[in-house]
Amino acid sequence: MTNAQLDLTVKTLGPRTLASPLGLSTERGDDVADYIRDEVRVLSAIEFSAGDEGKTLPSPQIPSFEKAGPRERIYFDPKKVTAAIVTCGGLCPGLNSVIRSMVMELHHGYGVRRILGVRYGYEGLNPAVGLAPLELEPKSVESIHRHGGSVLGSSRGAQEPAVMVDYLVEREIDVLFTLGGDGTQRGAHQIQQEIERRGLKIAVVGVPKTIDNDIAFVDQTFGFDTAVETARTVLDGAHVEAHGARNGLGIVKLMGRDAGFIAAHASLASGEVNFCLVPEVDFELDGEQGLFACLERRLRARSHALVVVAEGCARTIARRLGKSDERDASGNLRFGADGLDVGTYLRDAVKAHFKAKGVPLAVKYIDPSYTIRSVPPTATDEIFCNRLARNAVHAAMAGKTDVLIGRMHGVFTHAPLAVVTGQNKVIDPDRELWLSVLRSTGQPLMRSTEGRASSRPD
Repeated sequence: MTNAQLDLTVKTLGPRTLASPLGLSTERGDDVADYIRDEVRVLSAIEFSAGDEGKTLPSPQIPSFEKAGPRERIYFDPKKVTAAIVTCGGLCPGLNSVIRSMVMELHHGYGVRRILGVRYGYEGLNPAVGLAPLELEPKSVESIHRHGGSVLGSSRGAQEPAVMVDYLVEREIDVLFTLGGDGTQRGAHQIQQEIERRGLKIAVVGVPKTIDNDIAFVDQTFGFDTAVETARTVLDGAHVEAHGARNGLGIVKLMGRDAGFIAAHASLASGEVNFCLVPEVDFELDGEQGLFACLERRLRARSHALVVVAEGCARTIARRLGKSDERDASGNLRFGADGLDVGTYLRDAVKAHFKAKGVPLAVKYIDPSYTIRSVPPTATDEIFCNRLARNAVHAAMAGKTDVLIGRMHGVFTHAPLAVVTGQNKVIDPDRELWLSVLRSTGQPLMRSTEGRASSRPD
């Protein structure tokens, strides 16, 4: 199915019969009013050919998404609403900020008084696990955005949708906000399908949380800016360490299971990286154009080097070694299992190669992954989290469901969960981002044309 054929219709629970309590202006015209009409769309592409005769490209060829924002009329009566928030998957900068902003918008904007925080991911929606929810209110969340992690806790792995919906019904929960990545949102879609099968009126609204920034049809996920900024500091320190030793080599492993956006952006931000390895671009270790030979030439010329490798490059190593594809509770490959930690593998392989050559080498290996995940958000991410959270609340109160709050070209959107969970966003080796990395590092391709990654939009 092509992008133009995607069903981008946003589901709603029913007619919106209540006036919004937000009291926003409607006097300046529909196209600039504070309230958003459902008919307003955001194009997925802002570049297109006008054609030989100056005619615009037919609009059906460019998929568009419903614009997010407050609606003039809402579905839920705020005085009767119970909302619940759950955070799933790995930690990410900004989780507490999203939670806080949701509580503030629900409480101060709409007057919702019963807000529950589900403990430790989807496990908290399984009564058998025995995790009572937290009662959330402005006072209890007033300073949580200053801290990393999630005050609700998190976990990986799925629970039975029927069991989780039973929990929602028992607790009389009307709205469920799911903060998480692709696996979390697949789970949210399954919850919504079970809700729909039972004919219930419960809204499920997702907020994209993945530090890897690899969710389709979303230009950026919260925490990514913080991750890049923190990673740049690490890279700068690794460069200093490498530069201070004869034949000094810094190797830094960064997050990125399927997409190398953090590695690529941090490399560009630092400007000190000599070799950036990402999952989307195959590379060789041996041979005249392999990494080892490139490092030899670099060290002979400059006596120091800095290598950045994304964790997903473990797949390249696994294929060569015939290693297993053991997965965690979320279905992700366990890159630390069976010798598949690409950082330590690369460190040891480089040491062995240069030792065999009789060349002294001072290797400084750094894996800052969990440190990066746990820091508070930058100011840019803090503002981004606030806007994502408030748009999620607007969508839920309007009765939108089975939907993810995304952002395209700086505009917030409603994207159906079934669409965004069907594919991942990755770096395209032929597009501007990766070409910028190649120019910044000066690295050769280190791969044959037959081994290049398939082109997908970055």
